Amino acid sequence: MALDLFQEKGIPLERQVFTWKDLVRRPYSKLDDDAFTRTRVILMNGIEADALRMKHIFARLNRELRPHLALVRRAEHHQQTMVNWLNPPDQSPLETTLGFEQLAIEATASVAIHEPDPYLAQTYRFGMLEDFDHLYRYSALYDRVEGKDPNNLIQSYSDIRPGRPTSLEHRHPLDDVRTPYDHKTADPLSKLHAITITASEFQTHDYYMTVGPQFADPVARQLYAEIASIEEQHVTQYGSLCDPDESMLEKWLLHEAAEVYNYYSCLAYETNPHVKAVWQRFVDYELGHLHYVMELFKEMEQRDPAEVLPRTLPEPIAFKEHREFVRKVLAQEVDMRSNGPDYVARLPEGHRSSIYQAQLNSEGSPSETVAAGYHWRPGTELAAKAERMGSVQEGRRLQ
Repeated sequence: MALDLFQEKGIPLERQVFTWKDLVRRPYSKLDDDAFTRTRVILMNGIEADALRMKHIFARLNRELRPHLALVRRAEHHQQTMVNWLNPPDQSPLETTLGFEQLAIEATASVAIHEPDPYLAQTYRFGMLEDFDHLYRYSALYDRVEGKDPNNLIQSYSDIRPGRPTSLEHRHPLDDVRTPYDHKTADPLSKLHAITITASEFQTHDYYMTVGPQFADPVARQLYAEIASIEEQHVTQYGSLCDPDESMLEKWLLHEAAEVYNYYSCLAYETNPHVKAVWQRFVDYELGHLHYVMELFKEMEQRDPAEVLPRTLPEPIAFKEHREFVRKVLAQEVDMRSNGPDYVARLPEGHRSSIYQAQLNSEGSPSETVAAGYHWRPGTELAAKAERMGSVQEGRRLQ
């Protein structure tokens, strides 16, 4: 049964309390839990980070909203803490990175499939093929740095193969600014999608900027620098889909609805009972935040929230493999490029993005270097070990 945003009021803000022990829960297992548990934790950490970022920015711009933003923001800070601390301590930064890219592929694929606006759907497919390639490049790095098989974490949900080559993704900033939806006529689902994917990509960018300098391997440091730049492009791309003419309160209202929607989606697919309890709790907390902002919206803007929000939540984001969809898009759209806000089949050599790309790659491409000679196969580290042992045994036999 669909969740009614107007009837379900959740837990009021004043009853949302935490303790330090409460905030730090049992983490998931990086190998025993379903791979999508990792991606859900990454997504909701990003959703909460974006919620905090937005509220801090709004507080700098609006005196009247400051106390209201502070109240909701503190609760969401603690929500983000609880979510982020679900990550296990034995998961390396590179293993978390593989989760980021798997999330980007599968969540963006689900959004692209269900997006009602053709232009917005095209934008999600366009970005998805780039994240698909990032998973391949980081898988090569994982094999290089840790000597492990990325499929131990990916669990065969996502293909590990090249997409639109990362070295060809670099674009002039003006070719990443998209045409926004019209807030007066757009389907509410389009607004929730744009908020969700922007938040996810922003968190990816920030994570790569944080962990990239922590690697000693020079190729790893360069690869994180290169892909972090693409993530900035993605934040520009997806963020520009949001209509800048929405009022501040309208944007806040939509963000709270997006938080409910994403926790609700996680709840629908979660298999770890301890993590599922967190999703259920925060669906109720975010409903409380949503109704708090509904009252502000009615009081300050003299508008009905029903002008902005859907009555019930749409179908949840699907945390499952989208292999056939991704393969089809890869076959049909891998050569797609952008010219301003438009998507085109090919760019001339003298185009601003071609010039920009050539300059960045003029001293080599880390994403090409790391994948040179790399082809993923099942059981990478076990197969390599067997080959080494076989070579040693053969050498001894010949001696």
